[in-house]
Amino acid sequence: MTKRHKRKPSPPPRPTPPPLPLPCCLFCWGPPRPRPFDTTSSFTMSMISSGIRRRSRQLWRELSLFAVLVHNKDQKKGRGYSATGREMDNSKRTVVVTGFGPFGEHTINASWIAVQELKKLGLGSEVDLHVSEVPVEYQTVQSLVPSLWKKHHPQLVVHVGVSGMATTVTLEKCGRNHGYKGLDNSSFCPDSQCCIVGGPDCINSVIDMESVCKRVTSSGLGVAVSVSKDAGRYLCDFTYYTSLHLSHGRSAFVHVPPLGKPYSGEDLGRALQAIIQEMLELIDQAEEKIHCQQQHFH
Repeated sequence: MTKRHKRKPSPPPRPTPPPLPLPCCLFCWGPPRPRPFDTTSSFTMSMISSGIRRRSRQLWRELSLFAVLVHNKDQKKGRGYSATGREMDNSKRTVVVTGFGPFGEHTINASWIAVQELKKLGLGSEVDLHVSEVPVEYQTVQSLVPSLWKKHHPQLVVHVGVSGMATTVTLEKCGRNHGYKGLDNSSFCPDSQCCIVGGPDCINSVIDMESVCKRVTSSGLGVAVSVSKDAGRYLCDFTYYTSLHLSHGRSAFVHVPPLGKPYSGEDLGRALQAIIQEMLELIDQAEEKIHCQQQHFH
């Protein structure tokens, strides 16, 4: 008989290898792997995140400026917007500046004196400057500020007020809605103690006050300039918030010290001129930058 050989059993089939994982992001062409805590990487990512947040805030200001500029021009001209403001309209730009009348111990209000000095100096041949004195009364502010925006359709409104505690010219970053308890010149105070019922607690100006402060300080003006986040919860703050709400952030507020402490009316007028010119320059730069970005994508 022929001896039969036993057939060796076939090896088990190899398992199919799993598909390669997709990259976790555009810049990672490998599977995400757990990594030990790396202080250097964490610090780097923290710095990158901080830079992204700063850039986001800058873009928000630029986009806000662009949006309100387009809206304002459409309202004023009744036509579309397809180019920069300079290309669309060669007429003068309009700026409104307000100062307050007398109140309390400020029988001569330094803010209105400074605004009058600014009117003498002007803002250059390309700017149509309008000034207005604002009574220290809540109800008057609620009607006067909207009328100024409606009448002039300004590119920028700058409100100026006096602060007995100030020793520098102070740029206010934001206006606040609540906390108004002080009586005005008519012994009136809003029952709600707020500017606009249902409005946000705080509205920031789209103007980068830190940048304006640095530019004016480096110009050698001879007047100290600083930045603040609290306009005082009185008529100054009330006026600022009202204007910011109307303009979607395209307003500014400047506090000046009392006359002679340490600056004269002429000094304050020169400071206002330099500050507002820098604000307009920032608006122009934001407008041009966004226009260039639009051209790039078309």
